[in-house]
Amino acid sequence: MPDTTPTPPTALPPRGLILTPGAGASRDHHTLVAVERRLAALDPPLPTELVDFPYRLAGKRVPDRPPVAVAHLRAEAARFAGSLGVGTDALLLGGRSYGGRMCSMAVAEGLPAAGLVLLSYPLHPPGKPERLRVEHFGDLQVPVLFVSGDRDPFGSPEELAEHAAAIPGPVTTVTLRGAHDVRGKDDDVAAAVADWARTL
Repeated sequence: MPDTTPTPPTALPPRGLILTPGAGASRDHHTLVAVERRLAALDPPLPTELVDFPYRLAGKRVPDRPPVAVAHLRAEAARFAGSLGVGTDALLLGGRSYGGRMCSMAVAEGLPAAGLVLLSYPLHPPGKPERLRVEHFGDLQVPVLFVSGDRDPFGSPEELAEHAAAIPGPVTTVTLRGAHDVRGKDDDVAAAVADWARTL
């Protein structure tokens, strides 16, 4: 008797990437720009949208609370996906530090996405390992890329490995020499994102 088990649909490659900055930076942060340029050079190119959060757009210094940031990301993802003629499930979302954390929370709360790009993810405030920011990791069903420094005070490689194990989706970790800013490694960060995106 022939096998009638339905074949699962083949995942389509991502059609775009939304990148967001850390709490003290804007969308023109040099690392985000480096990633954008690297992805634009792919064949085919992967369009990238660099997005600021509402507090930055309003000229404020204090980052938005998660509900505000997540709502903004939902709107920006819908807008960008619409401009590409796809759904948000065809987009990668991510960013540096706070920005990446907010994107991961948005996806954990149900925003459809093709994957997450988390650069220098802030597992906890420096010197306060008990104040973890990982409670939503168990709800991340998508592929996740972490790119972090080996001396990041916001979370060591060992801490990241321990807590990333709670993520149901496939996890890729790239560790570079450096601290939270991974200074001087923009090309390496961009290459890591491009190499990973090509595997999806």
